[in-house]
Order: sequence, then structure tokens, then C-alpha cells
Amino acid sequence: MAEAENIVVATAEKIFADLADPQTINHDKNGGWRLPLWQALSEAGLPLAWVAEELGGAGADLADGFAVVNAAGRFAVAVPLAETLLAGWLLQQGGIAAPEGSMTIAPARPNDRIALGADGTLSGRARGVAFAKAARHVAVVAHGDDGVSIALVAADQLRIEPGLSLANDPSDTVIFDRMAPVAIRSAPAGFDQDNMMLMGGVVRGLQIAGALDRLLEISVTYAGERVAFEKPIGKFQAVQHNLARLAGEAAAANAAATSAADAIARSGAFDDAVFLEAASAKIRCAEAAEKGAAIAHQVHGAIGFTTEHILHRFSLRARAWRDDFGSESHWAVALGRRIAARGADELWPLVASR
Repeated sequence: MAEAENIVVATAEKIFADLADPQTINHDKNGGWRLPLWQALSEAGLPLAWVAEELGGAGADLADGFAVVNAAGRFAVAVPLAETLLAGWLLQQGGIAAPEGSMTIAPARPNDRIALGADGTLSGRARGVAFAKAARHVAVVAHGDDGVSIALVAADQLRIEPGLSLANDPSDTVIFDRMAPVAIRSAPAGFDQDNMMLMGGVVRGLQIAGALDRLLEISVTYAGERVAFEKPIGKFQAVQHNLARLAGEAAAANAAATSAADAIARSGAFDDAVFLEAASAKIRCAEAAEKGAAIAHQVHGAIGFTTEHILHRFSLRARAWRDDFGSESHWAVALGRRIAARGADELWPLVASR
């Protein structure tokens, strides 16, 4: 499995290095880089890596997809790779074949709900749906009288109100007005919207961890090259202290996100241990995004705030990903309630055993 994962990640990183260089993208004001990048990713089977072969995907392990997402974070790619991966994973939970092209998922916020009517149509509003305007299909978790269902909807049949995230990436509002899905199936026993939110939160955590790795790399390089008072600023104790803090935030995010991803990959269900891992990871990665981005910009000074510099591609996305699939405050409350209801003595040993 480790060898397969290395091959998958190496393929993804090669594509990103060739077609998603941050500096090249920064200077491409027309977005001409997006189509070649997406075509290369699609030809490699990466967007549908989590979909079984019989359902139209590549049939890769969860660990492979998680590693690809982390690599995508290191390049801050602004294409719906993570969203299509998540949509494919969600459709597979219902045994629905994945269509070709880009996808996204809805809802993207824990408190939004899509209702399934008695006539089989979907109604409701989903906010903050990444890349909805550019997607061909939307994978949906819907709630009806008979429980939770998973649906596939054609995006061109939806009303989509365009919006932007902090990083100026599409973050749209999707309105379902008695919309008939392309396909719909009952969710497996025990699957609910929180499971999807936890999965999405771990994906965002891995992206944040990847972005923080690059922020650290860029900041260390800059501190070694920028000269002030006849020596590199990296020689000054205050700058060294900041870089050490940034390294600590990056390490914490990586440890939390990879541990949660490993828990999901190893577990057959979203049990209490997975909940604790995933919720804790989203909280810690969100905190690291805020602190790490601030430190990186402080090291760079004014130059880091200019649009010409690539730093903002990573810092803004790391911060924007904080709120997707539930903010740290949402999961802190949910985690506290779960511990209060079950008892810390009962729950924490489950995590320790992993």
C-alpha cells in the first residue's frame, strides 16, 4: 500500500510541478493554466481516485487520496480536485456511479440542510459550496422522512449565486428548488451529514497542513536571502524565533491531519474515535492556519502582502479553508458536547489505542 501511495503522490506532484507552479499562475491573469491542469489530473484518474472501478473511478485507497490532497495543499491549487474527490467518495457511499467532469458537494456547512420531499425532489439552500458554479454535478446529502439519502444533481439545473472565498476562489450559494436529482439512493446505515462534514474537515486539514509546509519553506528561504544591517535577517534572533513558531504550527497541523486521515482510512465507520480525531484535527489545523499565516507575513514584511508575491496564494487559502465543513468553534462545541455526554474516561482511551 505504501508503494502504491508513493506512486500516486509522485504522479500528482509531477503534474502540480509541471502545470501548477505558483509563480506562473500568479502572473496568468486569464486563468489559462486551469484547463491543462485539470485535463492532466483527470487523465491520471486523480479526481475520482476514491471511486471504485465498477462505479467509474480509479479505485484507489483512502490513504492515496488523502496524500494527493496534502500535495495539492502544498501547491495551493485553485481547481476542484478536493471537491471532486469528496463528491466521488460521497456518491460511492450510496452506490451511485460517478460522472465525468468536475464535481462539488453540498451542504458545505454543518447547519445547512437539503430536504428530500415525498415526490423525490430536493429543496433547500447550501452556502459556501466551493466551485459550484464551475462544477458539472453536485453530490448531495439530503434528509427525508425515511432518513438520509445521497443524491447526484446536474449543476446546470440548479440556481447558483456566485460568491468568493477569502482567497478569491469560488464559494457559492446553491439553491435547490424542488430539484429532481439525476440519481438518488438511501445512505448506508449509520451514515449522516456529520460523517460528510468530518471527512471534508479532514481533507481541508490536510490542505492547510500542505499550505503551511510551503509557507515555512518560502519563509525560511526568504529569511536566508533578505539582507538587513549587512547580514541575512534569518540570523536575527527574533526572526529565528518566528520561524521556529511557524515550524511548530506546520508540524502540529501535519500531525493532527495525518493522524485523523489515518484513523478514517483504517476504520470501517465514523465511530467515536474517528470523531475525536477528525474534530480535533479540524480545530488544530484551523488554529495553525491563522497563526502560521500571520507569522509568515510578519517574516516577509510588506513584500508578503503584495499580489505579485506568491505568499498570499498559500496564506489566504489556508485561512479560507478554516471555515469549510465547520469552523474550529463549531467542532470545539461538538467535541465538548460529545465528551460531556460520554465522559472523557470513556472516549480518550479509544484515541490512545490507535
